[in-house]
Amino acid sequence: MAKHKTPLLDQLVSGPWPSFVDDMKQYAAARAKNEKKIEYQIPVDVVDDLMGLLELSYADGTTHWKHGGIVGVFGYGGGVIGRYCDQPETFPGVAHFHTMRVAQPAGKFYKSEYVRKLCDLWEFRGSGLTNMHGSTGDIIFLGTQTPQLEEIFYELTHTMGQDLGGSGSNLRTPSDCIGQARCEFACYDTQDLCHTLTNDYQDELHRPAFPYKFKFKFDGCPNCCVASIARADISFIGTWKDDIRIDQEAVAGYVSGKFKPNAGAHAGRDWGPFDIVKEVIDLCPTECMKYENGKLAINNKECTRCMHCINVMPRALRPGKETGLSILVGAKAPILDGAQMGSLLVPFVEVNKEDGYQAIKDVIEAIWDWWMEEGKNRERLGELMKRQGFQKLLEVTGIKPVPQHVKEPRHNPYIFWKEDEVEGGWERDVTEYRKHHQR
Repeated sequence: MAKHKTPLLDQLVSGPWPSFVDDMKQYAAARAKNEKKIEYQIPVDVVDDLMGLLELSYADGTTHWKHGGIVGVFGYGGGVIGRYCDQPETFPGVAHFHTMRVAQPAGKFYKSEYVRKLCDLWEFRGSGLTNMHGSTGDIIFLGTQTPQLEEIFYELTHTMGQDLGGSGSNLRTPSDCIGQARCEFACYDTQDLCHTLTNDYQDELHRPAFPYKFKFKFDGCPNCCVASIARADISFIGTWKDDIRIDQEAVAGYVSGKFKPNAGAHAGRDWGPFDIVKEVIDLCPTECMKYENGKLAINNKECTRCMHCINVMPRALRPGKETGLSILVGAKAPILDGAQMGSLLVPFVEVNKEDGYQAIKDVIEAIWDWWMEEGKNRERLGELMKRQGFQKLLEVTGIKPVPQHVKEPRHNPYIFWKEDEVEGGWERDVTEYRKHHQR
């Protein structure tokens, strides 16, 4: 029997879609029965109280969580998000309800035995509620009490060889797509790069010293499956330098109807016969393709790697063989100054495992030096770029301006000439201008 009545919460069960409310009620009932005979280290009715508090928040139209000060584990400044309820007498099970972020493995590959160990630990010392995975990417342990934090941390690190993720003004836990493990379009090993940088930047992950949070995300190709271009302060997006590979026989197979477009992803819906002009050629954003005399041709110099043609005809088209990645910077959600997408900083860099990705690290660390020196409190990298200018970013990273850095040609370019770069011409023009107006 549930402790609290939740009529507002129950409305979320009434629709056609699965609801977290059902899951929570089932788990609360199982926790109350405790058929496993677990000696729970926090109140048995924690999930019941959580639902009661959420019901109260819906009724009042305001949250009932408060910031009760800093809480964490010894030696770490991040990884634990402190949370306290402002109604501890009514809902004692969630008087403390701290969240722990646990670093996810690259590509989010798990063994089932490992997941069971995580769940057993959290059921014993926490609420048993998890989020795998939220927008942070981490394994999220939702809700425990202060005395259990060090116990959970010890078990994770000493027994399971696992570490906490990032929270606060630090490097957040790097996140990557499944990459070359299963994706035929991946242009570099996202998992190795993500894992390497996670290990190499442990201090930045665990000891907050940045103006605000900082995110790495790794997409193996321009399909951007982890949405790095919209969410990461530095996004690493796989790309290629040479031409898209074309199998003309397979192109003919799509045109004739032998192969289904989009790898048959729309099975069950009759879209009619495939029309390569309407569905591929006319949808190319730079109009760099044509289909004549039964052959597909691509002007690769005009291609912007949007992936549409490759996604529609994966048997016929493949990324080139000279693969690497592009580095984009400055994406974020709206906090201080609105949402921003990433801006291209390095159009192409080879992904070199042998030297430990040094070329990539050089860019990262130059950006950090600038941002830590110039960034205001709670100012993301994208906001600093907007405040001081993209050209300043190029100067601090030592990257030379290229046409890809220009946002809007002849209208609002990022790159401007400086007086000392024009060999006195600008100064001379100003002097003549002043003389003319003085006369």
